[in-house]
Amino acid sequence: MWPCGGRRQRRLGAVALLLVVLWLLLRRYYPCLLPVVSEPCENAVLLRFNWSELTPLGLWGRTLGLQTEKSQFLLEGMPFRIFGGSMHYFRVPREYWEDRMLKMRACGLNTLTTYVPWNLHEKERGKFDFSKNLDLRAFLSLAAKNGLWVILRPGPYICSEWDLGGLPSWLLQDPEMQLRTTYKGFTEAVDAYFDRLMSIVVPLQYKKGGPIIAVQVENEYGSYAKDPNYMAYVKMALLNRGIVELLMTSDNKNGLSFGLVEGALATVNFQKLEPGLLKYLDTVQKDQPKMVMEYWTGWFDNWGGPHYVFDADEMVNTVASILKTGASINLYMFHGGTNFGFMNGALEADEYKSDVTSYDYDAVLTEAGDYTSKFFKLRQLFSMVIGQPLPLPPMIESKASYGAILLHQYISLWDVLPALLQPIKSELPVNMENLQLNDSIGQPYGYVLYETVIFGGGHLHTRDHVRDRAQVFVNTMYVGELDYNTVELSIPEGQQGFRQLRLLVENRGRVNYGLALNEQRKGLIGDVFLNKTPLRNFKIYSLEMKPAFMKSLQHVSGWSTVPDYFVGPAFFRGRLWIEQQPQDTFLKLQGWEKGVVFVNGQNLGRYWKIGPQETLYLPGPWLRRGGNEIVIFEERTAGRIIQSVDIPYLGRTQARGRICPLAASSEERTARGAGPLFHGWMDGWMDGCSSSSPWTRSPQPGWLRMLWTIWWMWGSKKVLEAGEREREEELKPSELKAELSFPGTFTMCYCWPP
Repeated sequence: MWPCGGRRQRRLGAVALLLVVLWLLLRRYYPCLLPVVSEPCENAVLLRFNWSELTPLGLWGRTLGLQTEKSQFLLEGMPFRIFGGSMHYFRVPREYWEDRMLKMRACGLNTLTTYVPWNLHEKERGKFDFSKNLDLRAFLSLAAKNGLWVILRPGPYICSEWDLGGLPSWLLQDPEMQLRTTYKGFTEAVDAYFDRLMSIVVPLQYKKGGPIIAVQVENEYGSYAKDPNYMAYVKMALLNRGIVELLMTSDNKNGLSFGLVEGALATVNFQKLEPGLLKYLDTVQKDQPKMVMEYWTGWFDNWGGPHYVFDADEMVNTVASILKTGASINLYMFHGGTNFGFMNGALEADEYKSDVTSYDYDAVLTEAGDYTSKFFKLRQLFSMVIGQPLPLPPMIESKASYGAILLHQYISLWDVLPALLQPIKSELPVNMENLQLNDSIGQPYGYVLYETVIFGGGHLHTRDHVRDRAQVFVNTMYVGELDYNTVELSIPEGQQGFRQLRLLVENRGRVNYGLALNEQRKGLIGDVFLNKTPLRNFKIYSLEMKPAFMKSLQHVSGWSTVPDYFVGPAFFRGRLWIEQQPQDTFLKLQGWEKGVVFVNGQNLGRYWKIGPQETLYLPGPWLRRGGNEIVIFEERTAGRIIQSVDIPYLGRTQARGRICPLAASSEERTARGAGPLFHGWMDGWMDGCSSSSPWTRSPQPGWLRMLWTIWWMWGSKKVLEAGEREREEELKPSELKAELSFPGTFTMCYCWPP
């Protein structure tokens, strides 16, 4: 039996230990509750409260969320600046989500923004998909794990150079459909979608312990503005389903006043900071913090046009100017990714222009997630603004050049038709969306073949009813093409008797921005005339090229050895053999004309010899050791081989703005404003990632990677030191000093004892 004094001592010891633990917790997490000097002092520090370390006890304080107070944001009552970057989970292989997020943190960002594409999550009406690469819950949870807040942009319309701005094509089955309005057919579909989507989103809000600090109401509605009641409807659709965080809108300057909705903070989108642009926000909402929801770090490309680039120095100087005003900012895009499959959007201003497969965007990271000069310049800037060391950038992923790949077999489309496809018979031509397919939701993407019988030749006229491009055949003989600019062809007479007239129509991508969204039905949208007589009695074949079709294609009899010269339309196949761990690569289709590439059943997207894009990005996780099957659908002229290369080519000269692959000499970088120390380290770094380096060609032993990591860490420190010296006159940190928080991070002034 222990004496009472011993028990008392043990109790006192336990209490003392508990008090010490509580003091340490307060000192770390709630320093402003401690009796310390409250005025700023020279040795004040920023204390970080890491989101990933939160416990139920730590969650007790999460009640206020993101708020606005006059000219600043508050998070849990503390001043907060949003330094955000856009990255879309649906454009990036899931295996690379975390890598891109770590690079965001290493650049100095604290917030991730993403759109949510309705047309991927509800491909068929009432059937929802939030699995695999569309696992939104996993994506947002991963952002939280990696210390990033989230601004969610759930639409329903998202623009984003994405087919129909993210709206599902089956909405267009209704001939009276009025998209982005309070038309009953549209709001009923939105309500059903939001019921499912918000069941995932609501538990991930800040006040419920998640990373979402704000939600955007629709997207750039001021540039559409067809229904004055629509924005209020979308806002209530969010609130009624449990959204409790700060609401925002997003518009360019011209649309700002038309896209407002009461109770949501207006934000602005631009690339060039015009005089007075941010002050213009005060004219539509007074005494509110300023936020640039989309600062365009680059631009997207269209087929047949140039590859757009945006100067890195001009970009970072504009970002610095925005920060000097005290505004928050989101970089659109931080990482663009890829329009895999048939999901690219299009523009229709003076003429129809479809977007390319790559969504590189000349962004902060490349399409494959590699660093650019923009990354390092922004990292340098944000490091000065934050006043704290940033996480080290993750190492780059090696790229592989697997060399030439022989496409050794082919099968003509005409041989595939009777084996795999059952036609739909219709007296009149039917547009894609209204074909009785896929549980009656129509065909959203791909090609449609319209086939009818004619008895002679003559003058074929479309009356502009082809959407978007048609190849015309008589039996199997190619006659020509029809599109927006070419609306008529001469059909040769030939021999007397029945002949098949075939129109292979491609949906090149629906317009994603502007006032023409309701007119985005594809295929033949009306009558086509031969000698002024409308054609009738069609057999219509759907060529959506879904995974099940591509799998069945492999087992069709009739595959033959590719001859020296052959023209499509046809499918070609070959095999890429990989001995070691697969790595990212790029497929170059020199000698091929136009079509689509599939690797192991994954649709990489479209290629077209008119450019500007000449390579397709093939992510390493989509490859496997051993044999990898490649299938190409070529519309016209086929090559015999494709090249696997380790450097992308998107149409620009290689000396413009990229750090890796090796693009510019030290002299060129000097002319662009980087200092000599930066050159010395970056020259060595680029030598390590250039196309001639073994780093991009094979896995390296562990000890060599360890040395590389040490070199990287030392080099990163030197780059930042050099950058601070080079820019200290141009950008004074005292003018840019921002109070910055990371998820769960409260920025507080705490003065250590001298």
